Amino acid sequence: MILVLFCLSGRCARLQGAVLSFREMCQAPRCCFVFQGDVPGSAVLTPAPPGRAARSRRYTITPGHLKWDHFNLTYKILSFPRNLLSARDTRRGLAAAFRMWSEVSPFSFREVPRHLPSDLKIGFYSINHTDCLESLTHHCFDGTTGELAHAFFPPHGEIHFDDHEYWILGNTRFSWKKGVWLTDLVHVAAHEIGHALGLMHSLNPNALMHINATLTGKKSISQDEVWGIHRLYGCKDRLVMCPWWAQKGFCEKRRKLMKKHCPSTCDFCYEFPFPTVPPTLPPPRTKTKTVSEGRNVTFRCGQKIIHKKGKVYWYKDKELLEYSYPGYLSLNEDHMSIIANAINEGTYTCIVKKKERILSTYSWRIRLKH
Repeated sequence: MILVLFCLSGRCARLQGAVLSFREMCQAPRCCFVFQGDVPGSAVLTPAPPGRAARSRRYTITPGHLKWDHFNLTYKILSFPRNLLSARDTRRGLAAAFRMWSEVSPFSFREVPRHLPSDLKIGFYSINHTDCLESLTHHCFDGTTGELAHAFFPPHGEIHFDDHEYWILGNTRFSWKKGVWLTDLVHVAAHEIGHALGLMHSLNPNALMHINATLTGKKSISQDEVWGIHRLYGCKDRLVMCPWWAQKGFCEKRRKLMKKHCPSTCDFCYEFPFPTVPPTLPPPRTKTKTVSEGRNVTFRCGQKIIHKKGKVYWYKDKELLEYSYPGYLSLNEDHMSIIANAINEGTYTCIVKKKERILSTYSWRIRLKH
C-alpha cells in the first residue's frame, strides 16, 4: 500500500512489477548542479566533429571553463546524515568517492577538521538550507526521492546532500520494508564531486555524470569523463599511472597479446584530440551585441540553409556546439538562442556547409551591459 500511494503521488502512471521498471517510471532520484553565485549558465557541449562518431565525446564542461587553480584540495564535513549511515561510514564513503577522481586526475583530496578552512564544504541538509530560499539558482531540497544532491562549480566548492534520503554504502535499491529508496553515497558523491571539479552532466546515459546516473548503477568513471577532466586540468602524470613498458606503447602495438597485462589506467595517459573550428571562409565581420543580463538572444544563420539544403555548424569561442541544453541553450535548424549572462559572453559562429563546400559564415560577439 505504501508503494502504491508513493507511485500515485510521484508522477507514475501505473505500477509494473519489477523494481527497475517501477523506478524508471517514477520520479527517480536525480542530481541537480548549481552554478556559482546567482549566475545561471549555458552548457557548452563539445562532441567530436562529423566523421568521428565512434569516438564522440559526450561529456560537458562549464562554458567558462570554471576550474580550480591548484590540485591539492581539502574538504570538511559540516553535517552528517540522520538516517541509517553513521559518521564513520559517511567518511569512508566520501573518501572512496574522492579516491575515484584522484586516480584519474592530477588531484589529491584530504579531509580537514570543521574549524579549519577548506576548498570544499560538504553537508547533509533538510529541504530549506543555507540560502536556497533567496537564491534563483540554488535549489531547496524536495524530501525523499527526487533531487538527491547538488554541487557548486569551482571555485565555490560546496556539495549538499538531501538529509531526508536514506544513504547507504552499497548498491542503490528500493526497500520494500521501509518503502523508500536506499541510495549509495559513494555513487552520488562521486557524481557531485565531478560537478565540483568543473564537469557538467554527460549526454551518455551510461556515464557516471549523467543526470540520472542512479538508474544505471554506473559506479566507475568512464573514459569519456576522464577526457573531460583532462581537458580542464591536464593528464595525470603517466609516470604515476603507467609502468615503463606501458609508457613505451606496448599496449597499443601488441593489443591482443598485452590485453591481460596492460593496466586500464594507461589509457588515461593518452589524450583525445579536441575539435577546433575547421578551415572556413573568413566571416564578413563579427557583429557585437551588447545586451542586458538575462535577455534571450537569438542568432540566425541565413536562408541558404533552407534554399540550398546546407547543414549548419555552431561554435562558441571555436568550440563545437551540437546539442541543446534546456533552459540555457537552444539549437534549431537555422538559428540558436541563449540566455545572456556572464558565462555566455563570447563569440558565436555559424558555418553553413553542403558536403565539404562552405556556403556562408556568420559571427556574433556577445557582451553584457555593465
